[in-house]
Amino acid sequence: MQSYRVTIFVVVILLSTGLLGGRLFTLQIIGRGDAQEVSQGNALRTLRVMPARGAIYDRHGVLMVDNEPSYVITLTPRYFAEEKTSLLARHLGVSDSLVTEKLAEARAWTSYRPSKSFPDISFDQYSRIQEDIFLLPGVDKELGQKRRYPSTAKASHALGYVGEITRAELNAQEAENIYLQGDLVGRTGVERSYESYLRGEPGSALRVVNVYGLEVKSYLEGMGDQAPVSGYDIHLAMDAGVQALAESLFVNKRGAAVAIDVNTGGILALVSAPDFDPTLFIGGIDKERWQAINDDPEKPLYNRASMNQMPPGSTWKPLMALMALDTGLITPSGPGSTVYCGGYHPLGGGRIFKCLGQHGEQNVTDALQNSCNTFFFEVGRRMNISSFKRYASMFGFGLEAPTDIREQTSGLIPDSAYFNSTFARWGPGTVMNLGVGQGDMGVTPLQLARYIAAVANGGWLHEPRLVDYLANPATGDTVRFAPRPTRIPIDTSYFSLVRQGLRLVMETGTGRASQIPGIPSGGKTGTAQAPKGMMDHSVFVIFAPYDNPRIAVAVQCENTGSGSLCAAPISSLITERYLKGHLPDSPQLRLRMERALSAVSEPMPAE
Repeated sequence: MQSYRVTIFVVVILLSTGLLGGRLFTLQIIGRGDAQEVSQGNALRTLRVMPARGAIYDRHGVLMVDNEPSYVITLTPRYFAEEKTSLLARHLGVSDSLVTEKLAEARAWTSYRPSKSFPDISFDQYSRIQEDIFLLPGVDKELGQKRRYPSTAKASHALGYVGEITRAELNAQEAENIYLQGDLVGRTGVERSYESYLRGEPGSALRVVNVYGLEVKSYLEGMGDQAPVSGYDIHLAMDAGVQALAESLFVNKRGAAVAIDVNTGGILALVSAPDFDPTLFIGGIDKERWQAINDDPEKPLYNRASMNQMPPGSTWKPLMALMALDTGLITPSGPGSTVYCGGYHPLGGGRIFKCLGQHGEQNVTDALQNSCNTFFFEVGRRMNISSFKRYASMFGFGLEAPTDIREQTSGLIPDSAYFNSTFARWGPGTVMNLGVGQGDMGVTPLQLARYIAAVANGGWLHEPRLVDYLANPATGDTVRFAPRPTRIPIDTSYFSLVRQGLRLVMETGTGRASQIPGIPSGGKTGTAQAPKGMMDHSVFVIFAPYDNPRIAVAVQCENTGSGSLCAAPISSLITERYLKGHLPDSPQLRLRMERALSAVSEPMPAE
C-alpha cells in the first residue's frame, strides 16, 4: 500500500516538472525572439479592430449607403517629438499650428494611447507618411472606413449622418466601454436610430510596438486575435427611385413630402427641402462649414418632414367630416345632412367667415368636393372643443408618432386650456377657424401622411417606419418590424362616405388638374395661412388607387401659394412613380411636371 502511494507521488512530481520545463522551454527557446524584443524596450499593444458598419438598402435592394477605406493618422503624445511638427505638417499639407492643435487635443484624451487626429487623409498623404514613419515617433497610421453614398437619392434627413463621438458622450457610457475616442456614431436619421445595430462588435489584435510607439509585428502570428463582428445591414421601406424623383421636384423650394404604404406604415419617401449633402460629414466637418450650415437661413439640417408644423388648411376637412358624422353633428343622409352655403357663414355677417363660392345645400361629399368653407365653419361652430381634441388625437395629431424617426415634433392641437392661457377672450369664432384647418393649430407632413393613409384604409392607424427589417450578413440573423396598427373607433361607413368626397375632389374638384392617368385616386388640396406679408403655404394629401389603396402622400410647400399650385402636382407625380414604376410621357404629365417645377418658395424675410 505504501509502495502504491510512493508511485503516485513520483508520477505527480514528474508530471509537474515536465509541465514547468515545457513552459520554460517555450518562453526561453521558442519565444526567445519575442522576449528579447520586449526586453529591449518593446511592449504589447492591444488594438481594436473595427467592424464594417452596416450598409443601408432600399426596399428593392438598391444600395444607398455603405463603406469605403479611410486612411487615418494617429498621434500618441507620449512618444511624439515636437521638433517633427513641421515634417508631419508638410506631409499632411496643413499648417504647423493645426498639428500642434491636434496634438493638444490628443493629449487631452490620453498621452499614452493613439488618438485618431487626422481621419480621412488622401492616399498620397498616407504614402508620404508611410515612407518617413520611422522619422516620426508617436505618429502611426490606420486603415479605417468612411461612409459612401452611391445612390442618386440623397435622403439625407431620413438616412442621417455619422460623426465622431464627443468626450461628454464617452463619459456618459455605462460600465461597458462600447466606444473609444475617434469612434463614429450616428447623429441623425436611421444612422442614429439604429446605431446599436449598425455599429457591430469590435475585434482585437495584439501587436508588438517599439519604444517609439510604432508597431513592429503581430504577436504570436495573430493566434490571440479576435475577429470583429459586422453590423446589421438595414433594409428600408423606402423606394430609392421615388425618393430621387421627390427630391428633384423640390428644387428652389422649402417644404417636405412624406409617402407612406397605406397597408403597413412603411415610409416610401421622405423629403425635407432644402436638404444637405451627407458627404460633408465624411471624416469630420470643419468648424467653418459647420457654422455656415447652422447659420443658413434656409435651415438645411432641419427635418421639415417630421418637425415643421403649420396649419393643415383644407386637408383638415376630411377629419372634420368624420368627426361630424360620428358625433351626429351631421347625418349621412336625410334631415340634418346638409348645410346651406350662400358664400359665407352668417355668424361673421359676410365679412369674416367667407367661402370660395355660393354652393347652396351641401352634404358631406358635396362639401369635400367643393371644399366648402361654410359647411366646415358650421361644423366648427357646432362642435365641442374637447371632441375636436379627442378626434384629432385618434389620428395621431398633437402627439409624437411611434416611429423610428427621432427628430419630430408633436404639433399643436388646441383645447380649452390652451385658449384660456393664450387669449383674454375667445368664443365660437375662434373655434370655427379650426373647422377649415386654420388658426392656432399646427401639424407636420408626417402626421398628415399617416392620417390620410388611415382615411384610405378605412380607419387603421399605422406606425410610420423607415426601416423594414435588419439582416446581419455574418450571422444570417434578421430582425423584422411589424407593429400592429390601431383601429380608429369610427364607423367604416363614414370613412367610405368621406372617401367618396375625396374621389370627387380629384375628378371634378380642386385636385382635377393633378389626376393620375388611368389610376383613380382620392385627394384634398389645402392652403395654410402664412404670416402677414408672405405668400400662403401649399398643402396636399392623396391616396391611390382608390379601390385598393397602396400609397398615401402628404406634401407641404412653404410660401408658394394655394394647394393646387405646388403640393398637388408634386404629390400626384410621387404617387404615379411609385404605382407605375416610371413616369410615362404624356402632355398631362409634362403639364404637371411644369407646374411642380415652376413653383418656387418666396424668399425668407430678413431677420
